[in-house]
Amino acid sequence: MSETREHEAMEAVEAVPRPNGLRTAPPPAVPGPAQEQPVGAVPDPEVEGATPPCTVWPGSSEPLGARFHTGPDGRPGTNFALWAGGAESVELCLFEADGTETRAPLTELTHEIWHGFVPGVLPGQRYGYRVSGRWDPWTGARWNPAKLLLDPYARAVDGEFTLPPEVYAHVRDWPEGQIADTVRDNRDSAPFVPKGVVVHDDDDWSDDHRPKTPWSDSVIYELHVKGFTKRHPGIPEELRGTYAGLAHPAAIEHLTRLGVTAVELLPVHHFAHEDHLERAGLKNYWGYNSVGYFAPHAAYTAGGTRGEQVGEFKRMVRALHAAGIEVILDVVYNHTAEGGEQGPTLSLRGIDNRGYYRLQDDPRRYADYTGCGNTLHVVQPHVLRLITDSLRYWVTEMGVDGFRFDLAAALARSMHDVDMLSPFLAVIAQDPVLRRVKLIAEPWDVGMGGYQVGAFPPLWTEWNDRYRDAVRDFWRGAQHDVRDLGYRLSGSSDLYAWGGRRPYASVNFITAHDGFTLRDLVSYQSKHNEANGEDNNDGTHDNRSWNCGAEGPTTDPGINTLRRRQLRNLLSTLLLSTGVPMLVAGDEMGRTQGGNNNAYCQDNEISWIDWSLLDDPDWQGLSTLAARLIALRRAHPVLRRRAFFSGRSQTPGGLPDLSWFTADGREMTDDDWFAPSHTIGMYLSGDDIPQRDAQGVPITDDSFLIIAHTHHRPARFVLPGRPWADSYELLLDTTAEDQSRPPGTGYPAGGSVTVPGRSLLLLRALPATSAPAQRTSTD
Repeated sequence: MSETREHEAMEAVEAVPRPNGLRTAPPPAVPGPAQEQPVGAVPDPEVEGATPPCTVWPGSSEPLGARFHTGPDGRPGTNFALWAGGAESVELCLFEADGTETRAPLTELTHEIWHGFVPGVLPGQRYGYRVSGRWDPWTGARWNPAKLLLDPYARAVDGEFTLPPEVYAHVRDWPEGQIADTVRDNRDSAPFVPKGVVVHDDDDWSDDHRPKTPWSDSVIYELHVKGFTKRHPGIPEELRGTYAGLAHPAAIEHLTRLGVTAVELLPVHHFAHEDHLERAGLKNYWGYNSVGYFAPHAAYTAGGTRGEQVGEFKRMVRALHAAGIEVILDVVYNHTAEGGEQGPTLSLRGIDNRGYYRLQDDPRRYADYTGCGNTLHVVQPHVLRLITDSLRYWVTEMGVDGFRFDLAAALARSMHDVDMLSPFLAVIAQDPVLRRVKLIAEPWDVGMGGYQVGAFPPLWTEWNDRYRDAVRDFWRGAQHDVRDLGYRLSGSSDLYAWGGRRPYASVNFITAHDGFTLRDLVSYQSKHNEANGEDNNDGTHDNRSWNCGAEGPTTDPGINTLRRRQLRNLLSTLLLSTGVPMLVAGDEMGRTQGGNNNAYCQDNEISWIDWSLLDDPDWQGLSTLAARLIALRRAHPVLRRRAFFSGRSQTPGGLPDLSWFTADGREMTDDDWFAPSHTIGMYLSGDDIPQRDAQGVPITDDSFLIIAHTHHRPARFVLPGRPWADSYELLLDTTAEDQSRPPGTGYPAGGSVTVPGRSLLLLRALPATSAPAQRTSTD
């Protein structure tokens, strides 16, 4: 049956003209290995000193990928090694500047790795592979030597993926669409796909100094390399949208002024755009569609794509490290850009489809735990090796400090179920390189049992969406009591206080790249994704947002004032909560996406940061507040605890390390947690921190009282008296538009303070000897 479909496909495409420059005949139209071609690959003549290789020596099966070094006769060359377990033959394809291709068979096979050393191949050489084997989609076999394949270990990629019909191993537009994936397309894809690039690894990082910021001291700033720099007026135009742009002093100055300790970069692994987006004239802006796990995305480079992107990325990391900022990569190892059975053949599918992907009981179909068409089969040793080799490469050779794993639950699946003893998690836990870097899980996938918030083992931190939901609901007035909010403000001990985990296991966030921006969260009741071309059907409906009385932009001064206050409430809550706060680039200056909560395909002004907001009087105070709060957090260890609260004193006669108060000044009882309430007081004792400095001396700090009030009417809050404090100093009132300095107002303990409607107050608890001048009124 498969051969019949294949011959029909051959008839359908045989009239297509052969691409110019191909030195060999097209691959045969029947299953089986391609005919071996004469060796004699010619490297790019632009590479200085390149000489045509005359042969392929056996080389080595280790390491995988293309590694330039000196050969056994003293001449420079490159060793090529590719795992292709079920293949019948592998051809290395070398390309000249004009696209001329020369094929050289790799005849050495060691432990399912095809390999060979080609003398004369130097850095800058472009290459790919053709892999032959059976075409039998009904058994999961999808080899097609007509398709040029990207090396999974390629260190750089030259060219951008487009998706014409030729890059599909099957006839994409076959009239019978339900069986199109079984009909083999024999047209050559080489003219239409990017090539891997040989790179010279010559950097020992001896001049780099990693910040090594402890988790408890971290403040993460999620940003997009292009979106953060594309419109920045202080970055030269030719560097905007690039790694070099992010390394520019103007970009780094904003990060240091804000005070963040780490940037979390949206995917920078080389990625491809989906076919449906290209047909609609859109692009995959976020980049969650990886195809090259070792290669920096070439479109973000200012200096060239023949390996220059690697050096440019390294210089960016060095510049950020020099400013004390760590670099965390958002990585997508759960699926690839090849999609489901109707997707293109770009790399892994053509190398060994059954070896790399999870297949269903019907092996023609893919198991999809990601919602993206396929799922990498991480249980397979060679797939696990691909991922861990990639991770180690980015740490040891590219200088990064950690990773956020997209849909990490998919990586933790064994055969079917999510398993916290899975091979992936076990390997990470014992790896001497990876266990020392920052590891962040997005702790869910779209499969059954995929929601795993709080379940990842020690070493891991997690995006805590329960924090996001609780804080959003509280400030929009959707919570009837404060039970859930109490857990979220204090580090989510209900989720993470097990197995030696710490409060910093919770990465607290209110917004992320996916969803509304912070400003849109208080400006839109519903999503407005019309620009995505999907009739506003994409993106979540569960925004937990409140538009404050009008949908979108308004000239109503009362609504705009309330929106700015709500932004200050949300931002203050995030940066005063126990755990690791994560900000999204631009939220600190009021960035808007016009209500689009799924801007993954908007590579334009919808997604790019508008830096003019920093000069807008309406939004200047927000970035000032963010910097003030981050500085306050950095100065006070009680706000960034390394251990969970116990609710007890750490010293004889001391105060509980954490106390909760009702508006009438009483310590909360169990009944109070279940009673309807719009107000909560959280007292953090600086004398009861279970933490010592490097010399073993107990750490003490100021004590603070945080009052959060979400009702629209003001409330009277009785301030706790002795032994909690003799008086209080007001440090923050979110009703104030000017947040450049603390109010400094004093209040007596036991007295009351008027908490304005929908506001947050932060007060420092003071003993009598250090109390500031007190107001005569209790207001």
